[in-house]
Amino acid sequence: MNSQNTKVKILIVEDETLIAKDIKNRLEAINYHVVGIAASAERALQLIKEHTDVDILLIDIILKGELDGIELARIINNHHHIPFIFLTSHADTHLVERAKSVRPYAYILKPFNDRQVSIAIELALMNYANKTHEKSLLKKQSFSKTDNQVLQIKDSLFLKKNHHFERVPLKDILFLQADSNYCTVSTKSERFIYSMVLKKIEKHLPITQFLRVHRSYVVNINLVNGFEGNMLFIGNKKIPVSKTYRNKVFKLFHTI
Repeated sequence: MNSQNTKVKILIVEDETLIAKDIKNRLEAINYHVVGIAASAERALQLIKEHTDVDILLIDIILKGELDGIELARIINNHHHIPFIFLTSHADTHLVERAKSVRPYAYILKPFNDRQVSIAIELALMNYANKTHEKSLLKKQSFSKTDNQVLQIKDSLFLKKNHHFERVPLKDILFLQADSNYCTVSTKSERFIYSMVLKKIEKHLPITQFLRVHRSYVVNINLVNGFEGNMLFIGNKKIPVSKTYRNKVFKLFHTI
């Protein structure tokens, strides 16, 4: 799996060139991938069509042109269903109420620092995954950098690594392995280690694709390439199947 493909892809919509470049530099420094910068709502919509895999947008509320950031957000809600964060230095009541009406997933108040950008992205992805929205544009936001987070968004898991999220397509996950209170997610190219029990991560996985085969293992049934005795072959790993799950597991693989 190409490391570029695992990076969360972000589109910046900001008509102040220096601010947009500053945001881009901050995001890239914490290992996010900026697919482009749009100075207008119209350009943003064009870039969304060109980059259909955009994960999140940072939108300045005040934009030059016929559509401001709030109207752009309304179009995104209706037609593109991508989470977005509002950027704003304005706090007048009318603007706040208009912004709340399009249900942003997070916000960043200008001026901001690196940590505030990181917090906003994490909160927006969490809110989007949990189908919730940020209710207040003005409250102080907090997020513990030590929090373990596993989010399922569309066809991927968003996994925390070195204090940023990486996107891991479900189709690339080989298996999950429990070790006491830790869980390892093994993909085709790397491993993610979490200080949480397997069951908590398992609940984010589609049951049509992932199957518990042992108290310590959950496997991607689409990537099993063989079995022998009570062992499944997946990648270059042999996964044991316990007695509890044996009938269910081998009945499945005998019929595929």
